[in-house]
Amino acid sequence: MTNRNDELKARKDAATPRGVGVMCDFYAARAENAELWDVEGRRFIDFAAGIAVVNTGHRHPRLVAAIREQLDCFTHTAYQIVPYASYVELAEKINQRAPGAFAKKTAFFTTGAEAVENAVKIARAATGRPGVIAFAGGFHGRTLMGMALTGKVAPYKLGFGPFPSDVFHAPFPTPLHGVSTDDALRSLEGLFKSDIDPARVAAIIFEPVQGEGGFYPAPADFVRGLRRICDAHGILLIADEVQTGFARTGKLFAMEHYDVAADLTTMAKSLAGGMPLSGVVGRADVMDAAAPGGLGGTYAGNPLAVAAAHAVLDIIDDERLCERANTLGNRLKDRLETLKAAVPQLAEVRGPGAMIAAEFLAPGTREPDAAFAKRVQQRALERGLLLLVCGTYGNVIRFLFPLTIEEPVFSEALGLLEEALKDSVGALA
Repeated sequence: MTNRNDELKARKDAATPRGVGVMCDFYAARAENAELWDVEGRRFIDFAAGIAVVNTGHRHPRLVAAIREQLDCFTHTAYQIVPYASYVELAEKINQRAPGAFAKKTAFFTTGAEAVENAVKIARAATGRPGVIAFAGGFHGRTLMGMALTGKVAPYKLGFGPFPSDVFHAPFPTPLHGVSTDDALRSLEGLFKSDIDPARVAAIIFEPVQGEGGFYPAPADFVRGLRRICDAHGILLIADEVQTGFARTGKLFAMEHYDVAADLTTMAKSLAGGMPLSGVVGRADVMDAAAPGGLGGTYAGNPLAVAAAHAVLDIIDDERLCERANTLGNRLKDRLETLKAAVPQLAEVRGPGAMIAAEFLAPGTREPDAAFAKRVQQRALERGLLLLVCGTYGNVIRFLFPLTIEEPVFSEALGLLEEALKDSVGALA
């Protein structure tokens, strides 16, 4: 194996399609907790966590041990052919811990998009209705249904249509951009007047904190409003917790921040700490709507990934990662708030737990400043700090550090972030 990043890039460009976009120009060699090293030996602090996948850090020893133990037993049987106890035990744990004071059942799949697709299938089977309503700025995957639900065209939908029908979009509350909870809820009533009879809507799907859309938290009155509308019209409410789940927001599930529950919840990403596993948990009667054979997948609920998920839940509990998410998230927000005077482009710092965003607007015009966000990301990368940009306008930096990050590494990262922000301002002077 080569130890040259430039050689690997040339091989990548020749062997893989450009549609698989790659952010970094270096190639990973190894990783440990919140740090990773490339093939040339350079070190980076990881504030991306595989897009919120390794909330429990890279290669947590307990997770590695759980996978090794399962490797000594079997790697695959296809759960639908020969089942295994660990799948059932994990479903029991999720049923017990997912929000909602009702009987639940859980099915496991492989990817977040697959979980979303199956949640829509289940909702349609349970209601006998075709329609689904999603929100502008939402991200729900790259499959055809996932793209149809996603409320962002570039780059996810470009050239890939037509998309499945009976999917509609409404505005998501974003006070910074003038969209209130009342605006968003009224738009749903408008949809019922102009586009689809509510009696034909199977589900409304939303993210408790929009991920790719810009880390906008759903206001509590908005979530209550969705629940009220769903109850009034016999519509199921789906919470897409693919990115928000497993301690990221300071709760195991982000819906625990609200006083109402979703009927169905999708999960993936950090459920298995880097192993491919996703799931849908929901009301038992709703989950049973699909006929035998209607749900599943060859790799769905892979035993290695299930073993990892058991370890993840134990790590979250034993290392008090929900509490740590709040502690570290508050420190990051406080640091960013102190920098607003020196960084006039920094318009808003937001987010629950450790799901934090910094949004940049051009001073004076207050227009989204994607160029500045990109500059901060690049300056941070030059210093060895990985950051992700998101948002409909590409003007938001999202922070997704592992919740297990060591204190000295976290402090170092905050220092590098401050340097990158100030340097980006200086570059404009």
